[in-house]
Amino acid sequence: MIRIKPRSQTVSTAIRVDASFLWRAVRSARRAAATSSILTATSRTTGNLHFRADQRGSNQGVSFAIDPALLAALWRERHPSGPPVAHTFRTRYADRWVRFHSLPGSKRYPESEDEYAIVLDRYNAILDELFTGTDVFVVTMDWSDTPTGPAGYPTPRPMLHPDGIHWWTESDQDDPDPEFHSHTRLYADRRRWSRGCIDGLLRAVADEALVEVFIADTELRRIHHPYDGGADVVLATSAERDGVRAQHADWLSSHPAGL
Repeated sequence: MIRIKPRSQTVSTAIRVDASFLWRAVRSARRAAATSSILTATSRTTGNLHFRADQRGSNQGVSFAIDPALLAALWRERHPSGPPVAHTFRTRYADRWVRFHSLPGSKRYPESEDEYAIVLDRYNAILDELFTGTDVFVVTMDWSDTPTGPAGYPTPRPMLHPDGIHWWTESDQDDPDPEFHSHTRLYADRRRWSRGCIDGLLRAVADEALVEVFIADTELRRIHHPYDGGADVVLATSAERDGVRAQHADWLSSHPAGL
């Protein structure tokens, strides 16, 4: 979408393209379709498809309440370089970061149940290595034009992460015109990690119905950020990163920058 806004007395109008707004607009159709598929599948059946999409019940594990202020303070202590916005982790923690692709040949989107199985297996394999036997924070996101307004586009986040508590709002208000402001809102819960406990979220991420999801240990030293096509993983040290990368060399990109 292109918005037209007056800029000065000498130039009557100027066309401004808001990059983040355009990014959302371009992808909204895919997300809406994926969200509709998830919601429809859940509403039409209470069988296996329901549990694949929603992951409620014994496989989900128990979520524990968090203290948003304490979690925010811990993030600022551990990560003073910036807010918990997942797409920024790759550049901010480049010395401890590695990216794994979700499908053979670096294919981005799964198109069959067999491919979904591969995607989920790769996500869970890394998550198991990072978090088995420990508690984790599961973080999801939405955004709005106002800090407390409705989400900017519909997602299955409330259904797939019902215990997530709002703990952070990252606002972009650089423009003097409030019409161009946006507010990224993060929600978190704490749970014991078990393989498959967030498969509903991971499947939605693979479909790009959810973005900016991440899972972290309770000290916020290890972070797994799944995205549509792969996962960005931040380890506590460069040596630990090198070890995890070597374990799964077949899942790495051939791109020289590891993208």
